[in-house]
Amino acid sequence: MRDIVARAETAGCPVKVADAQRLREMARTEHHQGVVAIVDAATPELTLEEVLDAAQEPPLLLVLDGVTDPHNLGACLRSADAFGAHAIIIPKDRAVGVNATVAKAASGAADTVPVITVTNLARALRDLKARGVWILGADAGGENLFDADVAGPLAWVLGAEGSGLRRLTRELCDRIVGITLAGAVESLNVSVAAGICLYESRRARTV
Repeated sequence: MRDIVARAETAGCPVKVADAQRLREMARTEHHQGVVAIVDAATPELTLEEVLDAAQEPPLLLVLDGVTDPHNLGACLRSADAFGAHAIIIPKDRAVGVNATVAKAASGAADTVPVITVTNLARALRDLKARGVWILGADAGGENLFDADVAGPLAWVLGAEGSGLRRLTRELCDRIVGITLAGAVESLNVSVAAGICLYESRRARTV
């Protein structure tokens, strides 16, 4: 704790001592580990075009179609950061945005991976196609992930918890790729599936 206080003071951040009840109220959880930071400046919002123009390699994107659980979005951000995704794209409506819960679950990745909110997801997918980005939908019944070509400029599209990809979103995908499961469960959590797909794309690029 002394180290955290020293770092904050060095960075010019004012430090205030609060009791346990006040920390719980500010963090909205009991699992705050004794520290709460209040951040005034939001991460600059980038457009899809800016992200594509700045990419130093073929774009690797993650598109989440209606994910509403903030912990899932936070976990997807961690995977996106770990495997070098250039951005996450989410729809404006019927989906969770970046909030305090998402930022905490992301463990810092909310500050490193741009989250692009689009009004019309179908239009965004068409724009990506126009820029030469392949759209791969992650869903059951598609070609085996381990046999698929996932090394080029692409955007992985994953559906909402439970319902999966919406019909229109699925129709806009160039290919559907599935993760073969060896156990008794029928599906994976969206954040786990996102991590597997992004990892396989990163692996394919480095082989």
